[in-house]
Amino acid sequence: MNHDSTGADEVERPGVAGRVIFAGALPNAIHQLTLSCLRAIERADVLITSTLLHEALLGAAIAVRPGCRVALDAENPAELEMRYASRGRTVVRLVEGDPLFEGGIAAEAGACSRGGHAIEILPGVPALVAAADFAGVQLGNRPARLVLVDPGDEDVVLPTLGALAVRCQLRQVPVVARSALAAGKDLHEKTLLTLAGGTFHQETRAGVVGDFTGLEEPDEGGEQPVFLFIGDELADRAPGLDWFETQPLFGWRVLVPRTCQDCTELIERLASYGATAEEVPTIAVEPPRNPAQLDKALRGLVDGRYEWIIFTSRHAVNAVFEKIAQYGLDSRALSGLRIAVVGQDTAEALTRRGIVPDLHPTDVTTVAGLAAAFPAFDDVLDPINKVFIPRADIATEPLSAGLTELGWDVDDVIAYRTVRAAPPPAPVREAIKTGRFDAVAFTSSTTVRNLVGIAGKPHTLSVIGVIGPATADTCGEHGIRVDAVAAHPGQVQLADALAAFAVERAEGLRAAGKPVIRPSLRRRRRSAR
Repeated sequence: MNHDSTGADEVERPGVAGRVIFAGALPNAIHQLTLSCLRAIERADVLITSTLLHEALLGAAIAVRPGCRVALDAENPAELEMRYASRGRTVVRLVEGDPLFEGGIAAEAGACSRGGHAIEILPGVPALVAAADFAGVQLGNRPARLVLVDPGDEDVVLPTLGALAVRCQLRQVPVVARSALAAGKDLHEKTLLTLAGGTFHQETRAGVVGDFTGLEEPDEGGEQPVFLFIGDELADRAPGLDWFETQPLFGWRVLVPRTCQDCTELIERLASYGATAEEVPTIAVEPPRNPAQLDKALRGLVDGRYEWIIFTSRHAVNAVFEKIAQYGLDSRALSGLRIAVVGQDTAEALTRRGIVPDLHPTDVTTVAGLAAAFPAFDDVLDPINKVFIPRADIATEPLSAGLTELGWDVDDVIAYRTVRAAPPPAPVREAIKTGRFDAVAFTSSTTVRNLVGIAGKPHTLSVIGVIGPATADTCGEHGIRVDAVAAHPGQVQLADALAAFAVERAEGLRAAGKPVIRPSLRRRRRSAR
């Protein structure tokens, strides 16, 4: 066992029946996790899994509950399962793929059941089935045999009837291809080989069986799992089904410089087009130079001088609660106040502290928008007319002015300062300057100015997308070419604009008789000449 975190103590829980839940997930496509599996992980007292799957869970921000014991790469998982189940614990055994089809948990589950422990087996998505979906292969169209080749097998015997869908290691591909011929497949039957299935590095090679009998074993990566689809019924895909690798931004590495703004919408939209986004902070948050005003406002907050407090960012939430903690108080200091927020990330920062805002217009993302949605002061319904806005040193006049017009007395106080962030790590700076990012997505003029200040201008090979005309103008001021401008200001629209540009670019390359490659690969090809 390489890792065993603290938690799930050794003490028995009288009157509580333990149970062992077997579940499956795909490390390359952890987002395909079933709902029942997700709920089991979130409620587990003990999680037994592999380092690979655990890292995938962490990368997807899927967390176990506080106090859950995590055991990685256990030599004898069945012994752990029964030990903790006998103490009234809920144990989740997370394996790759479907627990019974690929996970190899039959012996473990049988041992637990015979030992008198309740077991539950949650169906998962088999890696072979998922790979077929990502490759656009229709397994159910004609009879097909699903074959899992043991990594230790040097000789493989394949069924003689039906098309074949095979999971094996890359080094085993020639053996599998020759075995297919021995099983009666024709040398010229269509075949697909999918590598890195379900990732943005996926590559599907089309050919015939004979093409793969002499496939050279790579110097590295020979043990990586790959998927072979042998037979015309499988390998002859219907037009348009090769959907995954033909996404407009497939495999693109996109830099997302950000300020205090949450860029989740942009990142998720880019991922839906096949891109991997890397965020680089361009702004850092520091305390105000003179905290006296904030201290005074917070004393007024505790004394009940305000009717409303408005948070315009998660940083404002953090700043206020840090100050409250300095006074030895907690979230109860806000009891009796009405609370308004701008943005989902701001609302979540409060929710994590057990507070649900009274006013959170879900269609509003700006302070001006919140001012338009804010109720007017009513001297009958509102006992106090004062509003407290803890804010950044960047002014929020549209909000203060809007509330003043509605009859409120506004105290907007600097709770934190925004300063230019420290430069990103050297590898990121080098990637920016040498064109190893396929695209850069700027969400504001500030991100343009600050990125240039901390890391330099993006290389001319990188495609530049911006959220609107003002950001495009700022790019022009810094000598940065703009390729795509969002039709309307918004993160989703920015991702859509980059995808549309990528489609036009690909069409232009094809029309010129050139290969369609990612922007970052052009420099590498030139360097290789």
